[in-house]
Amino acid sequence: MQPPSTPPSSAEALLERCYAIAGLSLGELATLAEVAIPKDLQRHKGWPGMLIERWLGASAGSKPQQDFPELGIELKTIPIDSDFRPLETTYVCFAPLLMPPGITWETSNVRNKLQQVLWLPIEGDRRIPLAERRVATGFMWQPSLQEDTLLQRDWEELTEHIFTGNVESMTSRQGVALHIRPKAANGKVLTDALGPEGERIKTRPRGFYLRKTFTHNILINAFSSR
Repeated sequence: MQPPSTPPSSAEALLERCYAIAGLSLGELATLAEVAIPKDLQRHKGWPGMLIERWLGASAGSKPQQDFPELGIELKTIPIDSDFRPLETTYVCFAPLLMPPGITWETSNVRNKLQQVLWLPIEGDRRIPLAERRVATGFMWQPSLQEDTLLQRDWEELTEHIFTGNVESMTSRQGVALHIRPKAANGKVLTDALGPEGERIKTRPRGFYLRKTFTHNILINAFSSR
């Protein structure tokens, strides 16, 4: 068993690849793929996701498009506890702090990323050694009308703060399903943004994240229907 060398040709083929690795540990997948296993995730936070991308044949990398652009599908690995509760918020994409005029929810990268998602839960309990954490069964998700409306409302509220130069006063408490918080390897990384008087300022990069309450409901709905 080896990682595929080409992207999946269809959503069905992608799910078949998911089913093939379900129940295996990260250590088993890393060994089969001849990938080094880090001791922990302190300095390798994105390692599980990159390993899974390799096994599923994702091609987009960190580009501002879906992980499987030919299929219009985004991959989201999500660490869970033994009760299938998400252990952290889910990163969606960078928040542009100098937004182009005319951008709407329908044309936003957030909506583009969340139109169709392949969720892949992974054991995330820190008491379990990284190599022993198992991969659960992945599933496809598309936001319902209610979920899409909720995400749109949050996105519009958050981007309004950015447009009006109030990014510095924003907190992670804003937003019901979607929120914004700093996204950078360290606090010294700065980017351009608008200030309250319309001037250019330097601030930390921000990212859009899905709240744990929102992703928990996605997991509940997916696994209760099986």
